[in-house]
Amino acid sequence: MKTNRDIILGVLLCLCTLSVFANDILVGNNNELKSALENAKPGDVIVMADKIWTDVSIKFSSKGLPDKPIKLKAQTPGKVILNGTSRLLIYGENLEVEGLWFKEGNTEGKAVISFKKNANELAKYCRVTNCAITNYNPSDRSIQYQWIELWGKNNRVDHSSFFGKTNRGPVLIVGLKGNPENYENNHRIDKNYFGFRPALGSNGGETIRIGTSHTAMESSRTIVEENVFEHCNGEVEIISNKTCDNIIRNNLFLESEGVLTLRHGNRCLVEGNVFFGNNKPHTGGIRVINEGHLIQNNLMIGLTGDGFRGPLVIMNGVPNGPANRYNQVKDVLIQNNTFINCSPLQLCEGSDTERTATPENTIVANNLFYGTKAMELLDVSDDISGITFSGNKFQGNYQVQAKGFSKVNLAWDNIEFYSVPSVSSDSILEVKPTYRPLRTDLTGTVRTQLRAGAVIPGNKKLPVALTTNSGVLWELQKATPTESIKPKQAYKVVKVAPGENTLVNAIKKARDYNLLELQEGEYIINRPMQISSNMIINGAGKGRTIIKIAKGLDKDPFYFFKVTEGSSLEIKNLEIDGTSSKKIRYAIVSQNTPTSNSYKLKMDDVFIHGFNDDGGAIFKAYKGTFADTIQIKNSRFENALRGLNLGYEKDDVGKYNAEVIDISNTIFKDIEQFAINFYRGGNDESTLGGQLNIDHCVFYNVYNNEKGRALRTNGIVYVTISNSIFAESPFSKYSAILKGVNNKVLNTVVYNSGELRVSSKAKLENIIYSNPKWSDRDTFLLKDNSQLKNAASDGKDIGIID
Repeated sequence: MKTNRDIILGVLLCLCTLSVFANDILVGNNNELKSALENAKPGDVIVMADKIWTDVSIKFSSKGLPDKPIKLKAQTPGKVILNGTSRLLIYGENLEVEGLWFKEGNTEGKAVISFKKNANELAKYCRVTNCAITNYNPSDRSIQYQWIELWGKNNRVDHSSFFGKTNRGPVLIVGLKGNPENYENNHRIDKNYFGFRPALGSNGGETIRIGTSHTAMESSRTIVEENVFEHCNGEVEIISNKTCDNIIRNNLFLESEGVLTLRHGNRCLVEGNVFFGNNKPHTGGIRVINEGHLIQNNLMIGLTGDGFRGPLVIMNGVPNGPANRYNQVKDVLIQNNTFINCSPLQLCEGSDTERTATPENTIVANNLFYGTKAMELLDVSDDISGITFSGNKFQGNYQVQAKGFSKVNLAWDNIEFYSVPSVSSDSILEVKPTYRPLRTDLTGTVRTQLRAGAVIPGNKKLPVALTTNSGVLWELQKATPTESIKPKQAYKVVKVAPGENTLVNAIKKARDYNLLELQEGEYIINRPMQISSNMIINGAGKGRTIIKIAKGLDKDPFYFFKVTEGSSLEIKNLEIDGTSSKKIRYAIVSQNTPTSNSYKLKMDDVFIHGFNDDGGAIFKAYKGTFADTIQIKNSRFENALRGLNLGYEKDDVGKYNAEVIDISNTIFKDIEQFAINFYRGGNDESTLGGQLNIDHCVFYNVYNNEKGRALRTNGIVYVTISNSIFAESPFSKYSAILKGVNNKVLNTVVYNSGELRVSSKAKLENIIYSNPKWSDRDTFLLKDNSQLKNAASDGKDIGIID
C-alpha cells in the first residue's frame, strides 16, 4: 500500500519529468539568451525574463520540427520590453516568437524584426505572434526602415499590434527580391492591429507593402486577412500590393486617410473588407491597377475621399510604360460591393498626357449604392467604353451617366449602422476602447429580393471583419492620434505675473498640459523659449498682455518661441512685440533640425508685429520638420518682412512642411514680402499634398512690388480662399497664382492689388473688384453701406468679422 509520501514523491517525479521534456529555459541576460538560442533543440521553449532589455540583437536561427517548434517567448506577454537598438532576426525553420514588446527604440536604419539574416539565410514556417512594436523611430523621419520584413516561405505574423511609426518606410513588407526562394511564399498576415500612423508628407508611408515594382510580375501568394487598420494616414497606400496572386480579405479599415491599392501585380482577390470613413476627410476604399483582379463583397461606408483616395478608383495606365509606372487595367471583375454615403467612384483616374491607356474588359456588376446627398455617382476622367456596367442598383438622388444602373427603393434595418458618426459613438457599431469591434447583435441588413451588394438579403450575420479580435492578447494602450478621439485632459492653470523672465522661467518649469495664465502687463524676456510639451499660453488681451525683448542685451534672442516635435503650442489673447529689438528675426519657429514627430501650432486673438530683420518672419518652419496643423484665427500680423514661411523643402521630391494650415478672420497688414509661402516641389502622388484654407481674411499692402505675390502656394494640392480681401498692393502683378482642380477662390475681393490667376482647372467664383468701404483701416470693419455686408458664403461680411 502506497503512503502519502510515496504519492507525493511520484507526483513530484512526474512533474520533474514533464519539465525535462518541455525544457523551458528561463534567461535573464544577453549572454544567457545567446547561449540558449545557440543550443536550442526541437521542442525547447526559451523564456525571456520580465524586464527591460536594452540594445539586444536577437539572432534566432535554429531548426525546429513541425510538431516540435522552438519557441522564444516572454515570461509574461507584454512585460518583456525591448528598447534602444534592440531587434530580432529569424532565419531558421519552425520557430515561434511570442509576447515581446519593442517599445520606443531606434534600430538606426534596420528592420526591427526580419525573417532573414541575408539573401540566402531565410525563415521558413516561422511565426511572430502576440507581439507589439510601438513608436520605434529615429530622430529624423526621412531615415528609412520598416518595422517587419517577411522573407522566405510559409511564415506568419498574427495577433500583434503596431502603431506610432513616424519615419519613412512601411510598417510591414513582404520581400521577394534577391532570392527565388521568396517567390510563392504563402505568408500569412492575420488578426493584427495596425494603429495610428501620422501623415509622412512624402512617399514611403505605407502600412503594408507586398513586393516592389522589381518583382511585380512574380507570384507571392500572401494572405492578408482579419486585420484592423485604424488611422493609418501615412500616405495614399495603406496596403500596397505589388505582386501577383495575393488575397486581401475580411480586414477592417477605420478612419484611415488612404486606400487599399493594387499598385502592381495581377490576379489578386480583394473581398469581405469593411471600410468605415465616418465622413472624415480623405478616407478611401480600393484603388485598382493592372490585370485579372477579383474585387467582391466589400462594404464601404462614409468614405469622402476623391482622386486617388476615392471609395473605388479605377486608374488609367501608361502605354508600354516602365515597371514602376501604371499598367493598364484589364480583365478585372468588380461585383457585389456595397457603397453607403460615399463620394463618387473615380473612373479613369489619373488621366493625363502620360496615363492614356483606359481600362479594358473591366466589369462592374451587381453593386449596391445608397446615399442621402444629391451627387454624381461616377466621376469620369476619360473614355469608359472599356468598362461594362450591369445589374448595379442605387437608392438616393444620384445622377448616373452610364447604362447598367437602376434606381430601386429598399427597406433598411438599422440604417444608423451604415452611417456611424464617430468611433466613440454609442451607435450600432460599438468600438471598445481597445478598438476591437465586438458588437454582435445587428439584427438585419437589407430586406429585399435584390441580389446585389455585399450584404446578402436575409443574412443577419455581421461581416467577418467586424467580429474578429485583432491585436495583442494582452492589455496595450493604443495611440491617440487626433483630438477627436483623444481623451480630454484638463489643463492645469499656472498663473504668471508680469516682469522680466517670469514667462521664460514658467515655461522652463512647465509640465505637460499646463495653461499659463498671463496677467495684464509686460513680459520681458532675455532668451528664447522652447516648447516641448502640450501648452496653452493665455493673456488678458491684445494691447494688455505684451511679450517683448529686454533692452541692452549683449546678444538678442533669435526668436521668441520654438515649437519642438511632438509638442503643441496654443497662444491666445496677447501681443508679441518685436520692435524692441532690431536683431530678433522670428516670433515663432519650428525645431531647426529634422524631426521624427509632427507638432501643432494654434493662435487665437494674437497681435504679432515688428519682425523686419533680414530674413525675418512671423513664423518659420525649418526643412525636415512637419506640422500636423497650424490654425490661426481672430489675429493680426503687421509690420514684418514676411508672414508665414514654410518654403524650405526645396529638394522638389514632393515634401512640404505642414499638412493643414487654417487661417480665418485674420489681418495681414504692411508685410514687405509674402503673407504666406507654402512650398511643395515635385510631384508625389502618395501624399495629400498640403492643405491651405483662408476664410474671412484681409491682405492689405502685402508684397507691394512688381515681383510680389501675397500668397505663394507652389504645388499645394488643396487651396481654398474664401470671403477674403486683397487690397492696396497696386504694384504687385498677382495677389495669388493657383493651379490644380482642388485650388479655388470664392467670394473674394481684389481692390487696387494684383490679380488672382488660376490654371489647370483651378476655380475663380464671384470675384469682386470694388472698394470694400471700410469704416477705418485699423479694424477693417465695413461701413454699413458696403456691398460686402452680409455677402459672404456663410451670410456674414466679406473680410473681417467683428
